[in-house]
Amino acid sequence: MLRVGLTGGLGSGKSTAARRFAELGAVVFSADEIGRAMMQPGEPVYAAIVAHFGEMAVAADGSLDRGALARIAFGNGGKDAGRLEELNAIVHPAVIARQAELIEEAAARDADAVAIVESALIFETKYAGVGGCHKRFDRLIFVKASEGLKIARFVARAAGGKTLSEEARRALEAEARRRIARQPETERNAVNCDYVLTNDGSIEQMQAQVDALWPVLKAASMQRTG
Repeated sequence: MLRVGLTGGLGSGKSTAARRFAELGAVVFSADEIGRAMMQPGEPVYAAIVAHFGEMAVAADGSLDRGALARIAFGNGGKDAGRLEELNAIVHPAVIARQAELIEEAAARDADAVAIVESALIFETKYAGVGGCHKRFDRLIFVKASEGLKIARFVARAAGGKTLSEEARRALEAEARRRIARQPETERNAVNCDYVLTNDGSIEQMQAQVDALWPVLKAASMQRTG
């Protein structure tokens, strides 16, 4: 089993790389998807968030209001700095623990598997325990892209295929810049990773980089269990 952390900043293309790794045979886990599952009504993390932030974080249907929660977490700039660390303190420990469980389950099914955790906060989280990410993972991959492309991808993802007004586009671009500004160390973490993928071109170019890296990871996994 080879445990791999896949990280990068907002809009860098982590999900694109993760999907390609999955197509090639990796067992891929998304920290965002794990977190979303834990934030559903009835889950302990959901209850902890509501208890901490109150009804302003809850939508009319009883689910978490993700837009409101994002505004609470990230704030509006200036004096409203947001309460992101308070949210992280609730969500991160539970998500990290679940990641470890899922990796163990994957190893039990296939000792030669390559398990990849896609997460934006592999380095930044304070809740990874002693040894941090270098204890949790055997290899680290960083996906990087120019800031302009990251902002454009964030806007496109938020738009969901809908045509945006100029005002809405500017608001989303400003939101992307605020989020990027809150992670100043992210790009510097590339030097702490074993491999760096550059996602400034086409999807095909990105996939080609993943395709070239895959046999290297698979060989490392086989070597660990051989």
